[in-house]
Amino acid sequence: MNTTANGSSSSSCSSLINPEALKVGRTVAFSLILVVSLVGNSLIVLIVYKTPTFRKPINMLIANMAMSDLLLPIFLIPVRLTDLHVGSWLIVGTLGQALCKIHPFLTEISMVVSIQSLVLITVDRYAAVAVPLRSPLISRKVCSCLIVGTWILAVPFCWPYLFTYNLVEYQEGKRCMNQWDVIFGEKSSFGIYLLSASILFFYIPFVVLVILYSIILIKLKKQAHPGEKSASAEEQRKRRNRNVLKMTVAIVVAFFICWIPFSIQLVTSFFVPENHLDCKFWVSYYVALFMAYTNCAINPIICLTFTSNYRQALRRLVNCCHAVQG
Repeated sequence: MNTTANGSSSSSCSSLINPEALKVGRTVAFSLILVVSLVGNSLIVLIVYKTPTFRKPINMLIANMAMSDLLLPIFLIPVRLTDLHVGSWLIVGTLGQALCKIHPFLTEISMVVSIQSLVLITVDRYAAVAVPLRSPLISRKVCSCLIVGTWILAVPFCWPYLFTYNLVEYQEGKRCMNQWDVIFGEKSSFGIYLLSASILFFYIPFVVLVILYSIILIKLKKQAHPGEKSASAEEQRKRRNRNVLKMTVAIVVAFFICWIPFSIQLVTSFFVPENHLDCKFWVSYYVALFMAYTNCAINPIICLTFTSNYRQALRRLVNCCHAVQG
Protein backbone atom coordinates (compact mmCIF):
# COMPACT_ATOMS: atom_id res chain seq x y z
CA MET A 1 0.00 0.00 0.00
CA ASN A 2 1.20 3.46 -0.82
CA THR A 3 2.42 5.32 2.25
CA THR A 4 3.82 8.04 0.01
CA ALA A 5 0.75 8.74 -2.11
CA ASN A 6 0.12 12.31 -3.19
CA GLY A 7 -2.81 13.89 -1.50
CA SER A 8 -3.98 17.32 -0.42
CA SER A 9 -6.36 18.07 2.38
CA SER A 10 -9.38 20.24 1.87
CA SER A 11 -8.69 23.95 2.13
CA SER A 12 -11.53 24.23 4.66
CA CYS A 13 -9.36 22.34 7.18
CA SER A 14 -7.15 25.39 7.68
CA SER A 15 -10.07 27.24 9.25
CA LEU A 16 -10.73 24.38 11.69
CA ILE A 17 -7.19 23.48 12.73
CA ASN A 18 -4.43 25.83 13.83
CA PRO A 19 -1.73 25.29 11.13
CA GLU A 20 1.16 26.11 13.46
CA ALA A 21 -0.11 23.79 16.20
CA LEU A 22 -0.59 21.04 13.61
CA LYS A 23 2.93 21.61 12.26
CA VAL A 24 4.48 21.38 15.73
CA GLY A 25 2.42 18.29 16.58
CA ARG A 26 3.39 16.49 13.38
CA THR A 27 7.05 17.44 13.83
CA VAL A 28 7.14 16.03 17.37
CA ALA A 29 5.25 12.88 16.31
CA PHE A 30 7.46 12.20 13.26
CA SER A 31 10.65 12.90 15.23
CA LEU A 32 9.58 10.54 18.03
CA ILE A 33 8.75 7.77 15.57
CA LEU A 34 12.06 8.31 13.77
CA VAL A 35 14.19 8.06 16.93
CA VAL A 36 12.30 5.15 18.56
CA SER A 37 12.11 3.18 15.32
CA LEU A 38 15.74 3.78 14.35
CA VAL A 39 17.11 2.87 17.79
CA GLY A 40 14.64 0.08 18.60
CA ASN A 41 14.86 -1.82 15.31
CA SER A 42 18.64 -1.43 15.17
CA LEU A 43 18.86 -2.99 18.64
CA ILE A 44 16.64 -5.94 17.62
CA VAL A 45 18.85 -6.63 14.58
CA LEU A 46 22.02 -6.32 16.69
CA ILE A 47 20.66 -8.64 19.39
CA VAL A 48 19.87 -11.37 16.86
CA TYR A 49 23.13 -10.87 14.98
CA LYS A 50 25.40 -10.74 18.05
CA THR A 51 23.72 -13.46 20.14
CA PRO A 52 24.25 -17.01 18.75
CA THR A 53 21.36 -18.44 20.80
CA PHE A 54 19.00 -15.99 19.09
CA ARG A 55 19.73 -17.29 15.60
CA LYS A 56 16.56 -19.33 15.49
CA PRO A 57 13.98 -19.01 12.69
CA ILE A 58 11.50 -17.05 14.81
CA ASN A 59 14.12 -14.48 15.86
CA MET A 60 15.60 -14.29 12.35
CA LEU A 61 12.15 -13.47 10.98
CA ILE A 62 11.61 -10.82 13.65
CA ALA A 63 15.00 -9.34 12.74
CA ASN A 64 13.97 -9.37 9.07
CA MET A 65 10.85 -7.42 9.97
CA ALA A 66 12.99 -5.00 11.99
CA MET A 67 15.27 -4.47 8.99
CA SER A 68 12.28 -3.70 6.78
CA ASP A 69 10.91 -1.32 9.44
CA LEU A 70 14.24 0.55 9.41
CA LEU A 71 13.54 1.69 5.84
CA LEU A 72 10.81 4.07 7.06
CA PRO A 73 12.88 6.16 9.51
CA ILE A 74 15.79 6.17 7.06
CA PHE A 75 14.01 7.01 3.80
CA LEU A 76 10.43 8.18 4.45
CA ILE A 77 10.14 10.13 7.69
CA PRO A 78 13.02 12.56 6.86
CA VAL A 79 11.18 13.33 3.60
CA ARG A 80 7.98 13.99 5.57
CA LEU A 81 9.81 16.36 7.93
CA THR A 82 11.41 18.16 4.98
CA ASP A 83 8.04 18.59 3.26
CA LEU A 84 6.61 19.92 6.52
CA HIS A 85 9.26 22.60 7.10
CA VAL A 86 10.72 23.36 3.66
CA GLY A 87 7.86 22.53 1.30
CA SER A 88 10.14 21.55 -1.57
CA TRP A 89 12.67 18.87 -2.51
CA LEU A 90 16.08 19.91 -1.20
CA ILE A 91 18.30 17.75 -3.44
CA VAL A 92 18.12 18.38 -7.19
CA GLY A 93 19.90 16.98 -10.21
CA THR A 94 20.51 13.30 -10.89
CA LEU A 95 20.94 12.44 -7.20
CA GLY A 96 17.72 14.25 -6.30
CA GLN A 97 15.79 12.43 -9.01
CA ALA A 98 17.24 9.08 -7.88
CA LEU A 99 16.29 9.72 -4.23
CA CYS A 100 12.82 10.81 -5.30
CA LYS A 101 12.30 7.42 -6.95
CA ILE A 102 14.07 5.31 -4.33
CA HIS A 103 12.30 6.59 -1.20
CA PRO A 104 8.75 5.50 -2.17
CA PHE A 105 10.07 2.28 -3.72
CA LEU A 106 11.90 1.23 -0.53
CA THR A 107 9.12 2.29 1.83
CA GLU A 108 6.61 0.19 -0.11
CA ILE A 109 9.04 -2.74 -0.05
CA SER A 110 9.15 -2.29 3.74
CA MET A 111 5.39 -2.87 3.95
CA VAL A 112 5.46 -5.93 1.67
CA VAL A 113 8.43 -7.54 3.45
CA SER A 114 6.84 -6.91 6.86
CA ILE A 115 3.57 -8.64 5.96
CA GLN A 116 5.43 -11.62 4.46
CA SER A 117 7.54 -11.86 7.63
CA LEU A 118 4.37 -11.86 9.73
CA VAL A 119 2.94 -14.75 7.72
CA LEU A 120 6.18 -16.75 8.06
CA ILE A 121 6.33 -16.03 11.81
CA THR A 122 2.77 -17.31 12.16
CA VAL A 123 3.51 -20.46 10.14
CA ASP A 124 6.53 -21.09 12.40
CA ARG A 125 4.38 -20.70 15.54
CA TYR A 126 1.65 -22.90 14.07
CA ALA A 127 4.19 -25.67 13.44
CA ALA A 128 5.61 -25.31 16.97
CA VAL A 129 2.14 -25.80 18.48
CA ALA A 130 0.56 -28.23 16.00
CA VAL A 131 3.52 -30.62 15.57
CA PRO A 132 5.83 -29.84 18.53
CA LEU A 133 7.76 -33.12 18.53
CA ARG A 134 8.71 -33.09 14.85
CA SER A 135 11.66 -31.31 13.28
CA PRO A 136 11.04 -27.57 12.82
CA LEU A 137 8.99 -26.82 9.72
CA ILE A 138 11.21 -23.81 9.04
CA SER A 139 14.86 -24.69 9.70
CA ARG A 140 17.58 -22.04 9.96
CA LYS A 141 18.78 -22.71 6.40
CA VAL A 142 15.24 -22.65 4.99
CA CYS A 143 14.53 -19.50 7.00
CA SER A 144 17.53 -17.73 5.45
CA CYS A 145 16.24 -18.59 1.96
CA LEU A 146 12.73 -17.42 2.85
CA ILE A 147 14.05 -14.12 4.19
CA VAL A 148 15.89 -13.45 0.93
CA GLY A 149 12.72 -14.48 -0.90
CA THR A 150 10.59 -11.88 0.94
CA TRP A 151 12.78 -9.10 -0.47
CA ILE A 152 12.99 -10.58 -3.97
CA LEU A 153 9.21 -11.07 -4.13
CA ALA A 154 8.57 -7.50 -3.00
CA VAL A 155 10.59 -5.92 -5.82
CA PRO A 156 8.32 -6.67 -8.83
CA PHE A 157 5.23 -5.47 -6.96
CA CYS A 158 6.86 -2.17 -6.00
CA TRP A 159 8.85 -1.44 -9.17
CA PRO A 160 6.20 0.91 -10.70
CA TYR A 161 7.20 3.57 -8.17
CA LEU A 162 10.65 3.74 -9.76
CA PHE A 163 8.93 5.04 -12.91
CA THR A 164 5.99 7.07 -11.59
CA TYR A 165 7.78 9.27 -9.03
CA ASN A 166 9.57 12.26 -10.51
CA LEU A 167 10.74 15.73 -9.49
CA VAL A 168 8.20 18.29 -10.68
CA GLU A 169 8.88 22.02 -10.86
CA TYR A 170 6.48 24.26 -8.91
CA GLN A 171 6.59 27.95 -8.10
CA GLU A 172 7.94 27.27 -4.60
CA GLY A 173 10.52 24.76 -5.89
CA LYS A 174 10.81 21.15 -6.98
CA ARG A 175 8.62 18.47 -5.39
CA CYS A 176 8.72 14.68 -5.60
CA MET A 177 5.35 13.67 -7.06
CA ASN A 178 3.63 10.47 -8.10
CA GLN A 179 2.81 10.90 -11.81
CA TRP A 180 1.06 7.58 -12.32
CA ASP A 181 -1.48 9.02 -14.77
CA VAL A 182 1.33 10.54 -16.87
CA ILE A 183 3.33 7.28 -17.05
CA PHE A 184 0.59 4.65 -17.17
CA GLY A 185 -2.50 6.54 -18.28
CA GLU A 186 -5.69 7.08 -16.32
CA LYS A 187 -5.40 7.91 -12.61
CA SER A 188 -8.03 5.26 -11.89
CA SER A 189 -5.46 2.60 -12.85
CA PHE A 190 -3.46 3.66 -9.79
CA GLY A 191 -6.51 3.02 -7.65
CA ILE A 192 -6.83 -0.45 -9.17
CA TYR A 193 -3.14 -1.09 -8.49
CA LEU A 194 -3.56 0.02 -4.86
CA LEU A 195 -6.66 -2.11 -4.41
CA SER A 196 -4.93 -5.16 -5.92
CA ALA A 197 -1.84 -4.67 -3.76
CA SER A 198 -4.00 -4.19 -0.66
CA ILE A 199 -5.91 -7.40 -1.31
CA LEU A 200 -2.78 -9.41 -2.12
CA PHE A 201 -0.46 -8.11 0.59
CA PHE A 202 -2.87 -7.06 3.30
CA TYR A 203 -6.37 -8.54 3.33
CA ILE A 204 -5.49 -12.08 2.17
CA PRO A 205 -2.61 -12.36 4.68
CA PHE A 206 -4.94 -10.95 7.35
CA VAL A 207 -7.46 -13.75 6.71
CA VAL A 208 -4.69 -16.37 6.67
CA LEU A 209 -3.28 -15.10 9.97
CA VAL A 210 -6.70 -15.07 11.64
CA ILE A 211 -7.31 -18.67 10.55
CA LEU A 212 -3.88 -19.90 11.69
CA TYR A 213 -4.03 -18.16 15.07
CA SER A 214 -7.56 -19.48 15.61
CA ILE A 215 -6.28 -23.02 15.01
CA ILE A 216 -3.32 -22.38 17.34
CA LEU A 217 -5.67 -21.14 20.08
CA ILE A 218 -7.90 -24.22 19.74
CA LYS A 219 -4.90 -26.55 19.91
CA LEU A 220 -3.50 -24.77 22.97
CA LYS A 221 -6.84 -25.12 24.76
CA LYS A 222 -6.84 -28.84 24.03
CA GLN A 223 -3.30 -29.13 25.37
CA ALA A 224 -4.11 -27.28 28.59
CA HIS A 225 -4.68 -29.38 31.70
CA PRO A 226 -5.91 -27.18 34.57
CA GLY A 227 -4.56 -28.12 37.97
CA GLU A 228 -1.55 -30.01 36.63
CA LYS A 229 1.87 -28.59 37.38
CA SER A 230 5.01 -30.07 35.97
CA ALA A 231 8.63 -28.98 35.94
CA SER A 232 9.46 -31.36 33.13
CA ALA A 233 11.40 -30.26 30.05
CA GLU A 234 8.24 -30.71 27.99
CA GLU A 235 6.27 -28.36 30.23
CA GLN A 236 9.06 -25.78 30.13
CA ARG A 237 9.15 -26.00 26.36
CA LYS A 238 5.40 -25.41 26.18
CA ARG A 239 5.73 -22.41 28.49
CA ARG A 240 8.45 -20.90 26.28
CA ASN A 241 6.32 -21.48 23.19
CA ARG A 242 3.37 -19.73 24.83
CA ASN A 243 5.53 -16.73 25.76
CA VAL A 244 6.85 -16.46 22.21
CA LEU A 245 3.30 -16.91 20.90
CA LYS A 246 2.05 -14.01 23.05
CA MET A 247 4.78 -11.81 21.58
CA THR A 248 4.01 -12.77 17.98
CA VAL A 249 0.26 -12.30 18.51
CA ALA A 250 0.96 -8.82 19.92
CA ILE A 251 3.12 -7.97 16.87
CA VAL A 252 0.40 -9.15 14.45
CA VAL A 253 -2.41 -7.36 16.31
CA ALA A 254 -0.39 -4.13 16.49
CA PHE A 255 0.42 -4.34 12.79
CA PHE A 256 -3.20 -4.63 11.70
CA ILE A 257 -4.51 -2.08 14.21
CA CYS A 258 -1.98 0.41 12.82
CA TRP A 259 -2.53 -0.39 9.14
CA ILE A 260 -6.24 -1.22 8.69
CA PRO A 261 -7.51 2.40 9.08
CA PHE A 262 -4.96 3.70 6.57
CA SER A 263 -5.65 0.92 4.05
CA ILE A 264 -9.36 1.80 4.08
CA GLN A 265 -8.73 5.55 3.86
CA LEU A 266 -6.19 5.15 1.05
CA VAL A 267 -8.45 3.07 -1.18
CA THR A 268 -11.37 5.42 -0.46
CA SER A 269 -9.35 8.49 -1.45
CA PHE A 270 -8.71 7.05 -4.93
CA PHE A 271 -12.23 5.87 -5.70
CA VAL A 272 -14.28 8.74 -4.25
CA PRO A 273 -14.18 12.06 -6.16
CA GLU A 274 -11.96 14.55 -4.34
CA ASN A 275 -14.72 17.16 -4.14
CA HIS A 276 -16.76 14.65 -2.09
CA LEU A 277 -13.99 14.29 0.51
CA ASP A 278 -14.54 16.81 3.30
CA CYS A 279 -12.20 18.07 6.00
CA LYS A 280 -13.19 15.29 8.41
CA PHE A 281 -12.03 12.70 5.90
CA TRP A 282 -8.61 14.33 5.48
CA VAL A 283 -8.14 14.69 9.23
CA SER A 284 -8.94 10.99 9.70
CA TYR A 285 -6.67 10.19 6.71
CA TYR A 286 -3.63 11.82 8.32
CA VAL A 287 -4.43 10.30 11.72
CA ALA A 288 -4.53 6.88 10.01
CA LEU A 289 -1.27 7.67 8.19
CA PHE A 290 0.38 8.55 11.50
CA MET A 291 -0.87 5.25 12.99
CA ALA A 292 0.67 3.35 10.04
CA TYR A 293 4.03 5.08 10.55
CA THR A 294 3.86 4.33 14.28
CA ASN A 295 3.92 0.59 13.65
CA CYS A 296 7.62 0.64 12.73
CA ALA A 297 8.39 1.89 16.25
CA ILE A 298 6.07 -0.49 18.11
CA ASN A 299 7.61 -3.89 17.30
CA PRO A 300 10.90 -3.38 19.24
CA ILE A 301 8.88 -2.27 22.27
CA ILE A 302 6.73 -5.43 22.02
CA CYS A 303 9.80 -7.68 21.77
CA LEU A 304 11.44 -6.12 24.81
CA THR A 305 8.18 -6.06 26.78
CA PHE A 306 6.94 -9.60 26.17
CA THR A 307 10.19 -11.57 26.11
CA SER A 308 12.72 -11.56 28.95
CA ASN A 309 15.31 -13.14 26.62
CA TYR A 310 15.40 -9.95 24.52
CA ARG A 311 15.78 -7.80 27.65
CA GLN A 312 18.61 -9.97 28.95
CA ALA A 313 20.34 -9.92 25.56
CA LEU A 314 20.02 -6.13 25.48
CA ARG A 315 21.59 -5.85 28.93
CA ARG A 316 24.49 -8.05 27.82
CA LEU A 317 24.92 -5.92 24.70
CA VAL A 318 24.97 -2.71 26.76
CA ASN A 319 27.40 -4.22 29.30
CA CYS A 320 29.65 -5.37 26.46
CA CYS A 321 29.71 -1.83 25.02
CA HIS A 322 30.55 -0.40 28.46
CA ALA A 323 33.35 -2.96 28.87
CA VAL A 324 34.82 -2.02 25.48
CA GLN A 325 34.67 1.70 26.33
CA GLY A 326 36.21 1.02 29.75
